Amino acid sequence: MSGSVKPHRPEPGRAGPAPVGEDRWLHVAVAGVLSFVAMLDMSIVNVALADIADGLRVSAATAQWAALGCQLPVVALLLPAGRLLDRYGTRGAVLVATVGFGLCGALTAAAPWAAWLIAARIAQGAFGAVLFVSMPVLAMRSVRPELRGRAMSVPATLGPLGAMLGPAVGGLLLDHLGWRSVFLVKLPFCALAFAVLAMPVARPVREVRARAARPRVSRRSLGDTALLAVGVATLLLALTLAADGPRWLLLAVAALPPLGWWLRGAGGRPLVGVLRVPGLLRAHGAVLALAAGFAAMHYVVALHLQRDDGLSATTTGLTVLAFPLGMALAGPLGGRLADASWYRSRASGPARCGPRAVAVTGAALTATGLLLLLSLGEDWSPAAVAWRLALAGIGMGLNGGPTQALVMGAAPPDRIAAVGSTVQLARSLGFALGPALATAAWGITGPAAGARAALALAAAAACLAVPLLALPGRRPDTDPR
Repeated sequence: MSGSVKPHRPEPGRAGPAPVGEDRWLHVAVAGVLSFVAMLDMSIVNVALADIADGLRVSAATAQWAALGCQLPVVALLLPAGRLLDRYGTRGAVLVATVGFGLCGALTAAAPWAAWLIAARIAQGAFGAVLFVSMPVLAMRSVRPELRGRAMSVPATLGPLGAMLGPAVGGLLLDHLGWRSVFLVKLPFCALAFAVLAMPVARPVREVRARAARPRVSRRSLGDTALLAVGVATLLLALTLAADGPRWLLLAVAALPPLGWWLRGAGGRPLVGVLRVPGLLRAHGAVLALAAGFAAMHYVVALHLQRDDGLSATTTGLTVLAFPLGMALAGPLGGRLADASWYRSRASGPARCGPRAVAVTGAALTATGLLLLLSLGEDWSPAAVAWRLALAGIGMGLNGGPTQALVMGAAPPDRIAAVGSTVQLARSLGFALGPALATAAWGITGPAAGARAALALAAAAACLAVPLLALPGRRPDTDPR
């Protein structure tokens, strides 16, 4: 794979979309379901850590690796997974990853001791990395270009919904079935997805792959992968542990040398070349900023309502539920608006609005919702918080699919999975960065003004996404897909 990439001006149909009349919405549904269950699995385990520690008779620190054991390999292996998928295609990878993801869930549920559980979660994280990269690619290649925004909105909306609903679903399972059940909830979804994708009539559309020969696994490629995995895993670990104390952010310094060596090596240069495509780097920054703002807001609101206002966990959960409800309602609309602009551009020339305009509108609504939270007084009523969260959720729903379509459509046809992996990495780092920065802001300003300072930081991150998305990466009259 060459280390340089010429700027790519996408054309409708270049990325192997389905021919007219062959849109495969079952594939899009599978992409959405797997995105939902993968994100659900990443968040559901957090509410079970205390029960896992008691059930396996280990410390709370050891039980925490039930979550970190999956999160670290997912994030560390996203970029290598993207490069391999561009070479080998997505169908076989999704089938293997779906089976492996479900099987590791069953092994985790059957764990008799902690070492078994952690090993199964690490293996599950490796399969999860493939799923996270594959889902947007699968949705994109299953429909025609004029339906791409609608298709991309399905995994872009259902994934975050899974993350938001994970704690609530986990709580119900813990109360009625015990901690092992939280690892089994994914099995029916994985079985259904495998059955649909394995059907002969449901074969994915033709994929565009690199023309080069399939890469041989060499010591150099393994070394590049190891450098990247160590650097990204260290960075994520630092951001995750920073929620317990800002001093953990110093660990992020240790991630710089391996990441620097990787960027200068044969593994990092092609990816840097892809990100030089006009507009892609700014779009990645917007994805990271929105994810950080969302995660910081969720962390601060839940903590403030329970600890400072004394609301029950049930009332807090119902209040915070306004965000995913708004997102679920607006997600399909965002895709439809982006697709409608595509039709107008085909019928009457270059469109004045498109996926970019819808994405910017969504980011602006999210930023507005977070800014309005700053106007609340000392006592937050659930109703006052809920409608502000609903507005922010509507913005995230409008933004998700169009932003994904914008980024994936700008990618060179033979490196779509690689770009998908970088978007997922930006989002994952944003989810980890948000609570870390919110905790640091809360600690610096003190208990009295901590919530307001952390919310101001979350709103600032969301506001930053607006100009990053608004500035086009090419001539304004060029359709970004």
